[in-house]
Amino acid sequence: MAEILATRSQLKKRALPMATIGRADQVEAEIEARPRRRAGPAVELRHLLTFRTVARTLNFTRAAAELHYAQSSVTEQIQALESELATKLFDRTRRKLSLTPAGERLVEYADQMLLLAQQARTAVSDEAQEPGGLLTVGGLETLCAHRLPAVLAPYRRAHPRVQVALRPGGRGELYEGVRRGEIDVAFTFGRAPDDELLASESLTTEQLVVVAPPGHRLAAHQQVAGVDLRGETFLATPRGCGFREMLDDLIRSLGPDAPAIDAEVASMAALSQCAAAGMGCALLPTTAVAGAAARGEVIAIPLAGSAARTSVTMTWLRKAEARPSVAAFLATARSAFEDLVPGGPETPDVSDRAA
Repeated sequence: MAEILATRSQLKKRALPMATIGRADQVEAEIEARPRRRAGPAVELRHLLTFRTVARTLNFTRAAAELHYAQSSVTEQIQALESELATKLFDRTRRKLSLTPAGERLVEYADQMLLLAQQARTAVSDEAQEPGGLLTVGGLETLCAHRLPAVLAPYRRAHPRVQVALRPGGRGELYEGVRRGEIDVAFTFGRAPDDELLASESLTTEQLVVVAPPGHRLAAHQQVAGVDLRGETFLATPRGCGFREMLDDLIRSLGPDAPAIDAEVASMAALSQCAAAGMGCALLPTTAVAGAAARGEVIAIPLAGSAARTSVTMTWLRKAEARPSVAAFLATARSAFEDLVPGGPETPDVSDRAA
């Protein structure tokens, strides 16, 4: 009787049907024969990093090049992650790659996990005393070419254990990279977006100039106001760029005789060369055209008025300041920009537009 009661108790704990009480031995055998659910394998951080890179580039070849992997390795890691999560993360067709709804949801979690892993490595490593590891700096093309080398060189001399990666990009791409933890510090023209996750600081200002081919009628001007541009043809960066917003505002203020935008050019360097070839005028920061103007390829006439200057802004993720490598870089950038600009980092007339 005691055995039957014990068996009854065991069966209740396993939530077995009461009809099986009289078949205790058979039931025990059935239980042992049932396949046992195994815990799924842990998601690997390297798979998340590969996933995040593919999700950003939407291209296996570019992701492989960026990660220094063979393309087959990237494919295998994505397949392994999909298997671990038991869901499809990408829709693959011959012509394009896109995230599935599950893949889109994973992006935010992957960002958080990768950033947390980096912070954990920092907390337990020697970087807590001496900066080390990888620091990714992003910037607009012009700033990467003409401003950031003067920041990166002293930083590398002072902190040789830090591996620095410089990534040029557009304004929106750079800010999104900072939010996701892919870029540690970004440099743009204009003010950073209002975002509680981000911190930003204006380092200096840049004079805006109207760029035109040699011999243009504007060459006679020491500076130009909006009214001087009436009837001109302009080249512009695509919509969403800060300089396009500035030019659009200027055009709207001039009424029916305002300049016409004849073509869009994504690169500031290409914009300057197109202006040199006589395709039209352009509105750019002095830094972007200083070389071409010095060689006589273009003329660069300072813009007058309240919108004549724009700021050079440094942006970073607030919680990333705890990393010694980031904190040291912010300090180096502040010092370097003070040395680059006579009179220190004054911001006399900063444009409200982000570039």
